[in-house]
Amino acid sequence: MKIPKETVAAVVEEASIKMKDPNYSAVMVGGFVQEQPQAAQYISSYADELGGGEAVAGAVFHAAILGLCFQRANNRSVRALAFEDLDRASEGERKERLEKGQPALLGYIEANVEGEVNQRVLMLLALAMDDVT
Repeated sequence: MKIPKETVAAVVEEASIKMKDPNYSAVMVGGFVQEQPQAAQYISSYADELGGGEAVAGAVFHAAILGLCFQRANNRSVRALAFEDLDRASEGERKERLEKGQPALLGYIEANVEGEVNQRVLMLLALAMDDVT
């Protein structure tokens, strides 16, 4: 099921409001790491290319936002991704596949995430989340 643009916009708007709380991003990052340990490891494996620990935390935050979009659209959490899910999602052209399957998420990534490597990592995670929902 394609996630509507309106759903993504609502999740992003809520996150923007909650960002006023200095603990919000830490809670989001920590929650994602606990709920999606293999996805978090995947992101961490790109630490050097992303620009270090702070950039990894930023990527994890965006991944958590993607997860919230799926949760809101499907009324349930995304199950924990396994490395096999990530491997399957890595097949083919990520941007093209995401544009076809989840264009609103691609729009979110392109508008909010800097850096080609960071975008590619998040596109893969979005594809994997889409595959398991």
